[in-house]
Amino acid sequence: MSLSILLPWLDYASVLVFALTGALVASRGQLDVVGFIFFATLTGIGGGTLRDLLLGRTPIWMERSELLLLTSGAAILVFFTAHLLESRYRVLLWLDAFALAVAIPAGVGVAMTSGADPIVTVAMGVITGTLGGIMRDVVGNEVPLVLKQGELYITAAFGGALVAVILIFVGFPRPMALIFCGMVVLALRAGSMALGWRLPTYRARPPRL
Repeated sequence: MSLSILLPWLDYASVLVFALTGALVASRGQLDVVGFIFFATLTGIGGGTLRDLLLGRTPIWMERSELLLLTSGAAILVFFTAHLLESRYRVLLWLDAFALAVAIPAGVGVAMTSGADPIVTVAMGVITGTLGGIMRDVVGNEVPLVLKQGELYITAAFGGALVAVILIFVGFPRPMALIFCGMVVLALRAGSMALGWRLPTYRARPPRL
């Protein structure tokens, strides 16, 4: 599969799954259907919009307006089905993990095709995968998942983006590198949620006299 075919699919998938997480946050806040659409759209296109602006590109949803229909459709779907879920928060966490695993390689791929250097490429991958979720949680008055103590979230995003850049540097085909990127992100995030993988956290100590 060529990069030109893979990237649009990554964009559509990340927008859709992030939109579902935004709508789930709206359901936890018991909003009306317009509120669902707002949260779904904010979450679905937030990271990609900032990425495109920073790279000097037209935001993706302005070139592909069907993405707005996709986020609205996701919102309406969740509006009518969220009550069927046993634990909306647990579903939210796993959907967010899958969205992160798709959005990071999408951001890395777009940055590469824009001619960004490796450091900027990693940063664009992280921004694409995390900003929409941060907006969703802040506007929804929830603690952003990226700030949950000890959880592998930013670490998963950064690790996946870094793996993609390294694999491309050593000669891997770009589509394959992006697939490995998504696998690393999902493995780290799933390990954190299911197995309790953590990084050491800062512990304050009494000052020395």
